[in-house]
Amino acid sequence: MTRVLSCIQPTGDVHLGNYLGALRNWVAGQHEKEVFHGIVDLHALTITEEPGVLGENTLELAAMLFAVGLDPEVATVFVQSHVPEHPQLGWVMECTLSFGELSRMTQFKDKTAKREGNFISAGLFSYPALQAADIVLYDTNEVPVGDDQRQHVEITRDAAIRFNHRFGDTLVVPEAVTPAAGARVMDLQDPTSKMSKSLGGAGCIMMLDEPTAIMKKFKRAVTDSESEVRYDVAAKPGVSGLLDILAAATGTTPHAAAEGYTQYGPLKVDTGEAVVAMLEPIQARYHELIGDPAELTRLLQIGSGRARTVASTTLSRVYDAIGLVPA
Repeated sequence: MTRVLSCIQPTGDVHLGNYLGALRNWVAGQHEKEVFHGIVDLHALTITEEPGVLGENTLELAAMLFAVGLDPEVATVFVQSHVPEHPQLGWVMECTLSFGELSRMTQFKDKTAKREGNFISAGLFSYPALQAADIVLYDTNEVPVGDDQRQHVEITRDAAIRFNHRFGDTLVVPEAVTPAAGARVMDLQDPTSKMSKSLGGAGCIMMLDEPTAIMKKFKRAVTDSESEVRYDVAAKPGVSGLLDILAAATGTTPHAAAEGYTQYGPLKVDTGEAVVAMLEPIQARYHELIGDPAELTRLLQIGSGRARTVASTTLSRVYDAIGLVPA
């Protein structure tokens, strides 16, 4: 069976765009392929400077992943730092990649530019090596990525190919694949931009928002000066954004969702109510898990145990290929 790896950093709360654009596809995909989903907390260390925050964010993200429907008995959901083979193989990948290759990584240049004048972790430079280890540890066949992440899969492929050339056929060379298209979710206050916390809270629906807060945000959603409800992304981005969300929440198409509306007010209310109804069971399950640390820990142990079984086999194969002295 095809093995797929998708990872996520525990660096903030999950919003509606994350869910409809990606996480819901993760839930559907767990029954189609052998999936591994890592909460990559070690990667988040590149920007973490306060104690306690990263662990709390990790547990909250884990609870959300299970709440949206990832089944720990089907999908391997694990915390990166619970699988020590990640940093162990990460060092091997650092020694396999060159300084030049790492220095050409676009995201390193972008992230260091944003942090100009502040502390810049060496991990921001070398983390593509750890990311390569994340991928090859699980004999990953496919890595679903957007265009902004393809460079990371390419450098992983280069590392795997180089390692195999030096030490024999050892690592599976992964392929970057375009993920299944998720729902188009735009910011409610800036409908020409994707929903994002960075644009401001009023335009972003957080997964744990109270129903009253959700309804308030939808009622204040930016539309236009006309009154016709139709799906036209170019001419009516605000209305089209609402129709995209309503369609995703109700299982229809944006064009079909537009039928029957003659005013924006009812569309905003119905979209808000559909989102509230969709999120209600997710929020209930999340609060159950976050209120039961023992159960949440048990679910993570299932995934981390399964991940270690695969990862330790790969690491042993790598060490044997290099010719390191067995422990």
